[in-house]
Amino acid sequence: MQETPSSLPLVPVILSGGSGTRLWPMSRQLYPKQFIPLIGGQSLFQKTLERVAGLPGRESPITVCNEEHRFMAAEQLRRAGEDGALIMLEPAGRNTAPAIAVAALEVLERHGDGVMLVLPADHIVNDRAAFHSAAIFGMKAAISAKLVTFGIVPDRPETGYGYIHEGDRLDIAGAQETVHEVEAFVEKPDQQTARRYLDEGGYLWNSGMFMFLASRYLKELSVHAPGIFEACSTAHQRRSRDLDFVRLEKAAFLESPSDSIDYAVMEKTEHAVVIPLDAGWNDVGSWHSLWEAEEHDEHENILIGDVIAEDCKGCYIHAGRRLVGAVGVSDLVIVETADAVLVVPRERSQEVRAIVDRLNNEGRGEAQLHRKVYRPWGSYESIDMEERFQAKRISVDPGHSLSLQMHHHRAEHWIVVKGTARVTRDNEVVLLSENESTYIPVGCNHRLENPGRIPLELIEVQSGSYLGEDDIVRFEDNYGR
Repeated sequence: MQETPSSLPLVPVILSGGSGTRLWPMSRQLYPKQFIPLIGGQSLFQKTLERVAGLPGRESPITVCNEEHRFMAAEQLRRAGEDGALIMLEPAGRNTAPAIAVAALEVLERHGDGVMLVLPADHIVNDRAAFHSAAIFGMKAAISAKLVTFGIVPDRPETGYGYIHEGDRLDIAGAQETVHEVEAFVEKPDQQTARRYLDEGGYLWNSGMFMFLASRYLKELSVHAPGIFEACSTAHQRRSRDLDFVRLEKAAFLESPSDSIDYAVMEKTEHAVVIPLDAGWNDVGSWHSLWEAEEHDEHENILIGDVIAEDCKGCYIHAGRRLVGAVGVSDLVIVETADAVLVVPRERSQEVRAIVDRLNNEGRGEAQLHRKVYRPWGSYESIDMEERFQAKRISVDPGHSLSLQMHHHRAEHWIVVKGTARVTRDNEVVLLSENESTYIPVGCNHRLENPGRIPLELIEVQSGSYLGEDDIVRFEDNYGR
């Protein structure tokens, strides 16, 4: 293992507030791309956790996410062996500068100070060794009071990213790697300008990854964006703990201006430096970039799920639930889920966001949720719905339970198809095995638990005048909802 550049702790800070609208219909607002197993059966969030494992001096990571995603983040941290990791909940999205600020305040309080490695949760970095080498070098630059950003060495004239123009080269004691002052941050260019950047050299893609001392970032923030600093300091000071989560005080946090770290600090400070990184980076910002990131077959296709493709080339085809057939098409993205199908030319996949905007404007749920909805106790999936009835498939993880609750407008029938259920109905508690069922009348206090060692699966049939998820009165809940 390489030596730690200092005695200061290294604290990964994972920013996980995005919704990934350009990867619809797989990515939804309440189940965004960073938590979906898109690459090799792992989510991008899990791959980010894996990437920082083994860095010298590394402490448990801090994850900053919104409240709606908190249980998904907690479960994936648990699966990664990061049970002690801190999850900070933003009351609302305020962009990256405030999110990093509250994490920096937490680092100061927990460690006195520390080097923060700030990473978006939804990137791919294929060369872990190169990433580690750059991060260790970044620690040396951060300890010398620099604000480090990592610039991706470009391999094509890309118009979808902002750029960083390198300035003078700096010498960092004991380091072999290259570091430059930041001459300028450059907005996304047109094709001709992007080609010129590539030909001239000295221009790197802006990755959105950073490294600096927590104290240094807060000092620069207080100078260049005092409104963000004051609001975040107050929100952090008034924070509360809820189970494994830290909740920032809502009113104070909402007073913070919404701004990126680039605009709030990096473009204004005199201490910004950039380290070139060539490590197989991809921001997975669209279906096209996901096609670029994965391995192709001999026809340059990526076929996932039950797909039959004849005379197709350069396509990304993902079948989630049903057979998908394609004949004689090229350079298309075709994505099928239980409730939606997307077809788009691969080069126009950035425009998928327009579909999501229309769904939101029309008040349609396909922008928010899949038919399968994840909960801290497991998941449920809508099978069928008509007026006055709905059928769901419910899965409860071993040792977990739903809240003790009641409904004003619906009754429920439960049929166990796998595992064992412990059912509370008012003052009665019963155990149900496979092929056994029970009935929950309107107004009955009830709870469903899985006391077994395998997942509990059941079919629920709801009937009544109103079947919305907001017809739940909770009396007790293990998850603080």
